[in-house]
Amino acid sequence: MANIRRPKIGIVSLGHKVYWPQFDGLYEELSKKSGEFAKYFKNSDLFDAGFADDVDSAFEAVQRLKKEDVDALFLVMTTYVTSAVAAPFAIYLDVPQILVGIQPLTHLDYKKTTTYMQLCNDDICAMPEVAGVYERLGRKMPKFLVATSSETAKIAKKIDLWEKALTAKAAFKYAKIGYLGHTYEGMYDMHTDPTAFSRTFGTHVKMLEMCELREYVNAADDIKIKEKIEEIKRTFDIKEPSNDPLTDYVKDADLEWSARCAVGLDELIARNDLTGLAYYYKGENGNEYENIGANLILGNTLLTSAGIPLAGEADLKTCAAMLVMNRVGGGGSFAELHPFDSDDDICLIGHDGPHNINISDKKPILRKLKKFHGKSGSGIGVEFNIKAGPISLLSCSVAGDGKMKMILGKGESISGDIPQTGNTNTRCRFGCSVQDFIERWCSEGPTHHLALGTGDNTEAIELFCDIMNIELRKVALD
Repeated sequence: MANIRRPKIGIVSLGHKVYWPQFDGLYEELSKKSGEFAKYFKNSDLFDAGFADDVDSAFEAVQRLKKEDVDALFLVMTTYVTSAVAAPFAIYLDVPQILVGIQPLTHLDYKKTTTYMQLCNDDICAMPEVAGVYERLGRKMPKFLVATSSETAKIAKKIDLWEKALTAKAAFKYAKIGYLGHTYEGMYDMHTDPTAFSRTFGTHVKMLEMCELREYVNAADDIKIKEKIEEIKRTFDIKEPSNDPLTDYVKDADLEWSARCAVGLDELIARNDLTGLAYYYKGENGNEYENIGANLILGNTLLTSAGIPLAGEADLKTCAAMLVMNRVGGGGSFAELHPFDSDDDICLIGHDGPHNINISDKKPILRKLKKFHGKSGSGIGVEFNIKAGPISLLSCSVAGDGKMKMILGKGESISGDIPQTGNTNTRCRFGCSVQDFIERWCSEGPTHHLALGTGDNTEAIELFCDIMNIELRKVALD
């Protein structure tokens, strides 16, 4: 269902017009560099703005780039270039910019080098000048990519990192994040100012009502419900009750109701064109809203797994963290700290939903829960441990000055037993003792939820926070 927006990457070549009449063929040779560089991009839409070699051509390239609404700009420095040619991009384009200096040769044959050969390898010559002008103009300092053309693995790794960070940035652009219901009573860390959220991420927060969701649930088509039940049976392993007395048998009526709610949830997302959703509704005395709200876990798990993150307890900030984690390649499940195990030096991290089943270590389990601890209603829960290996943890919180910040950690998912309670739980180990990690994590003032993802995605998330101007606190990354 998710329409994952690819970043639009602008590329422009910079050169020095004075050279062209002096050296036959130099312009044609240097013009090839942007094409060779463009081949490294795999998950972006590219726009080549051409060759800028004086102020007028730079102005023209800027206008083309603005019309294309690019998400980032790579300035390919083909040879020496005056900083006046680069300045218009700094002045008129408010997007992340990267100065690229990919030198064709690893070294010059000094005894045979000609001026022409040097100019072909002068890719980094003007980098200090251009960087200094960004500083003098009061613009954000560009990033730099310096390599030789033979260092293909190095270049590919850097471009992959940029594509991940820019895919996360693009996910928030012109996006709408839904907000349904209200925050869980008493959770002060959950409260989020929608305008502050828009200031940080650039998205619109769309306020939704339970009556709209109820309309879609009640109008759910029988064929779609049947298809959803078949999808659920293919995707999950339906289990009998465990030793936890809160677990129960998943009956056909439970499955049908959860599938109906999932179909209604799909419709809510589609009708409102949502990139993500934060929701929670308490309900009273088994009323209709309560029964719908308590049975969204299957639907929100399938949506989260399809790239549309849903955050429970109306945690709008963690919805953003899940979206970042998803777009940088970590999957991203809704999670919080559970009991730690000092014998195995691990902490259980999980939640009762929403989840991303793409990062499960095996076929995820469904269990009926007679009640959700701390919440009203009953329904089906999803249980699994994420894949063994490196993991990333990302929390979005609010600092004392009211600005949003992100808190980033990493560790390792360890195979082993987890509680059979119808919740996800992952055995997480860190580069320090589990008690030390918990103390260090909490000292950064996080919200109590986080996005848990597979893989070490810390570099991409650090880059995302940098280009989005979001404060980042790092825990146990060394």
